[in-house]
Amino acid sequence: MKRRTILKSALAGSVALAAPRVVSAQKAAKTVTFAPHADLASLDPVWTTADITRNYSLAVFDTLYARDANFAVHPQMVAGDKTENDGKLWELTLRDGLKFHDGEKVLAKDCAATIYRFCKRNPFGQAMMKRVDEITAASDNVIRIRLNKPFPLLRDALAEVYSVMMPERLAKTDALQQIPEAIGSGPFKFMADERIPGSRVVFAKNEAYVPRPDGVPSFHSGPKIVNIDRAVWNFIPDASTIAAALQQGEIDWWEQPAIDLIPSMRKNKDITIVVKDRTGEIGCLRFNHLLPPFNNPAIRRVVLAAMEQKEIIEAYAGAEPSLIKTDVGIFVPGTPQASTVGVEQTRGPKDYAKLKKDLAAAGYNGEKIVVLAATTLPNIWAEAQVATDVLKRIGFNIDMQSLEWGSVVQRRASKEPIDKGGWNIFYTYLGGLGNVSPAPDIAIRGNGAGAWFGWPTNPKMEALYEAWFEAPDLAAQKKVVDDMQTVFWDDPPYVPLGMYDQPTAFRTYMTDVPEGFPQFYGLKKHI
Repeated sequence: MKRRTILKSALAGSVALAAPRVVSAQKAAKTVTFAPHADLASLDPVWTTADITRNYSLAVFDTLYARDANFAVHPQMVAGDKTENDGKLWELTLRDGLKFHDGEKVLAKDCAATIYRFCKRNPFGQAMMKRVDEITAASDNVIRIRLNKPFPLLRDALAEVYSVMMPERLAKTDALQQIPEAIGSGPFKFMADERIPGSRVVFAKNEAYVPRPDGVPSFHSGPKIVNIDRAVWNFIPDASTIAAALQQGEIDWWEQPAIDLIPSMRKNKDITIVVKDRTGEIGCLRFNHLLPPFNNPAIRRVVLAAMEQKEIIEAYAGAEPSLIKTDVGIFVPGTPQASTVGVEQTRGPKDYAKLKKDLAAAGYNGEKIVVLAATTLPNIWAEAQVATDVLKRIGFNIDMQSLEWGSVVQRRASKEPIDKGGWNIFYTYLGGLGNVSPAPDIAIRGNGAGAWFGWPTNPKMEALYEAWFEAPDLAAQKKVVDDMQTVFWDDPPYVPLGMYDQPTAFRTYMTDVPEGFPQFYGLKKHI
């Protein structure tokens, strides 16, 4: 399938952008209008790993530690910490001035409850909890963590963007259920009364927020200084409509401009187009390991062997070939943890007739394959059309269900059989820090019911994951990652479909836009 044909269908059915209200220049300068890549389907960054929820959580919540643009960890909500007993006792002291949006002071007991909940779902947190005896509040502002063995990466685990502090009453929500409201201590408040599902999310400056007094603002660490009053997310499904709105100044910032539109947008001197997120976007065909036929690793290997990364990623990002990377394994090529073991099998050309025979020999019996594909995200829709066409060509009986992204996020959590709303494959992109390190990686884990959506069980991968935490240096870590990638190709939890670096686009009157994921502290709007 040709890239232009795919993008034409991806951009079909455009919607009209509502005319903005007439506001004073001063008010306009204090409001940033933002076009996100998806609608906000969940308010709980523990319940889901969707990037849109991660981005919202960076505004509403705060973390005990945080990473800078070079991924180094710094104190954020904590004033400092100390260790005793050969690293098996940690005490984290909260800094002064921390308050939740409901006016209550942030207490150590809130943080202890939050950490426990985070660790039930997050792979990095799960690794930490294997080394934890208990987490308690030694006082109102001191969190005490007793370990059964030293864990030097404790700060890194608590710097995860999903390890967001919330009131104890919310933190007691079952980790498999979503929190009922968004109450954090971050620099913005979520305006629930202004939420319009499917189209609009509003954040207001948290006037009670006290920025960290030291450090340098970088990524989500350092002082989070808010220079605007409101951030308004207007979700617009059609990329051409967003592009027109940005060029006409009707919106200020487009999170993920469609790659096919970037060459023409570069001609507009009033628009800045730049890559801020250096972790990239890795295309992902994710299997449901609980249901046949993808509970059979031999069948998963045939699917992996059929996919040519260059062909698939060019379907979306072919207009800007400099952004594309292939030979993608578990991690972003060229980063310290990346491995080249086995990547040659991701290249073309492919012998589909032989692969069809291999599929039958592996045990596929023609059963219906339910594929979830998001039409509202052009990058996912493009990869879904090309990859699903390959699945059909090698003999799969495909039931491709075209949905908006929020529906995919809800549906992929189902472990039910196909006839009760289950699924076999969904498409997504892997982004964030899990693309560059095993520590926060959610996609490669193989621990069954506790694994990421798809729920693979792979004791070999789990053992290697634990070995990585025990590795004494980078060279030893890289050896473990080579072994991980060998296991990955043999028993694939998903298929990497190539990757690209996603630029962002904003009006030139926007300055100091932070590096990393979209954030609204630090930036300034000059109009």
